[in-house]
Amino acid sequence: MPFCEIDLRPGGAWRFVWGRADDTEMEMRGEYREVTPPERLVSTESWGGDWPEAINTVTLSEEDGKTTITQTVLYPSREARDAALETGMKDGVSLSFDRLAEHVRTMA
Repeated sequence: MPFCEIDLRPGGAWRFVWGRADDTEMEMRGEYREVTPPERLVSTESWGGDWPEAINTVTLSEEDGKTTITQTVLYPSREARDAALETGMKDGVSLSFDRLAEHVRTMA
């Protein structure tokens, strides 16, 4: 991820750029709408171009020393959701959470 810019406050912007194996990049950006430490983040998400803006909600809850992350993405239509899923994003998100889990294990 060559670019990871975060202004973590309501109204603050974020921008992520990922490098791909084929030397292309994928960029996403948005704005934080709600920041409630340590349990909730709400932000917009835009892939640019003709993609519609989505709303991401991330909640963190702790039980017995373990944290559960719940991420919800709200698209403006079923068609927008289906188009996003067709990009392979579900596999990418799963891979990212697997990498996070491995990183957390190395910290223990």
